[in-house]
Amino acid sequence: MAGRVALITGITGQDGSYLAEFLLEKGYEVAGTVRRSSTENFSRIEHIRDRIQLEQADLLDQYSLLDVLKKVEPHEVYNLAAMSFVPTSWSQPVLTTEFDAVGVTRILEAIRLANPKIRFYQASSSEMFGKVREVPQKETTPFHPRSPYGVAKVYGHYITVNYRESYDLFACSGILFNHESPRRGLEFVTRKVTDGVARVKLGLADELRLGNLEARRDWGFAGDYVKAMWLMLQQDQADDYVVATGEQHTVQELVEIAFDHVGLEWQKYVKQDPAFYRPAEVDTLLGDSTRARDELGWVPETSFKQLVEMMVDADLAALDSKG
Repeated sequence: MAGRVALITGITGQDGSYLAEFLLEKGYEVAGTVRRSSTENFSRIEHIRDRIQLEQADLLDQYSLLDVLKKVEPHEVYNLAAMSFVPTSWSQPVLTTEFDAVGVTRILEAIRLANPKIRFYQASSSEMFGKVREVPQKETTPFHPRSPYGVAKVYGHYITVNYRESYDLFACSGILFNHESPRRGLEFVTRKVTDGVARVKLGLADELRLGNLEARRDWGFAGDYVKAMWLMLQQDQADDYVVATGEQHTVQELVEIAFDHVGLEWQKYVKQDPAFYRPAEVDTLLGDSTRARDELGWVPETSFKQLVEMMVDADLAALDSKG
């Protein structure tokens, strides 16, 4: 991979940080885009900051994307930047659409104009399946999104397909099911649970308020999933792939494992709060990643229990160090 250059939008996020680490190990030069902001959060990439190139660009600004492509001259572009927290998409639906739908068009158009030989990865989402038409969900399962986020991601997915078919770009989408890690934002239910458990264990909180405990998800480790992104761009032909563990767990199972890991009974601390229910719930998501396993040779390496315990340990350590 000597001399390969990759550009990652959203490099400061969970997936961007793991992907940057992975590509650096592969010998890539790695550049990432950051938005101009008065408050910058580089905590997830601080440990590799001196090994990556950061450039200002914005999915809302076509010209900034063109400029960064001409400056960095990447072989591969990974579009991970997005408004990614589903509940926020109801309160900011137009902005979510600008980033997650129109923003994808802007970066594809910039690639078409700057260098159509660039290989492009689009971060699609299992939220596109929404009110699922079949279980498990695979690449051919029809979409029925149940949030502004899911709707915008469907547009981003299909515009990627359209540029592949219209302009012969090497453009593919990874339909990633829920993937978590200690770097996940505190607003996501997995991290909310593991941080909450750590706070209860350390005496910093006496309860954990959650929404629907019966929601079912296919959860994997983000560090495993970024490898699938890279593998997609190494194929002879561009295509779209579901990336998932093929195992399903409820929010309650997540809670049980997390509390059990610190020796506490979850029923004593968890309170269900209607304020955390979605306007339109996605009840069940379960992915069939047969194509990714067969064609890419990708397999998830981290079990659900290992993932939850890893996140609880990280939150305990982080809170302990502050204490």
